[in-house]
Amino acid sequence: MSLYSGDSAAAAPALRSDHGELVLVRVAVDWRALEDLLDALARASFPVNPEIQHGNPSTIVEFPAYESELAEVGMLLSAAGLGECRIETANMLTTLR
Repeated sequence: MSLYSGDSAAAAPALRSDHGELVLVRVAVDWRALEDLLDALARASFPVNPEIQHGNPSTIVEFPAYESELAEVGMLLSAAGLGECRIETANMLTTLR
């Protein structure tokens, strides 16, 4: 699993709480592994409301999460055999504009 932040935190205002910044998480997965990805995310200790963008050959799954939850996402994907997925994050306020 690789984690990439597409934004500079200093460049935009952020939504913050005790759990850190609220970010948009974007995971690209081969369409054949989509069900495995969704099953893994369903095991998270926090609610995941994924938006799915079907594509060929990869499908993009996006959902909001706090920075403190990113490590759990990585562990869940690794446990599901999806450790090679690239996880990207973006500032939530920037993506809403």
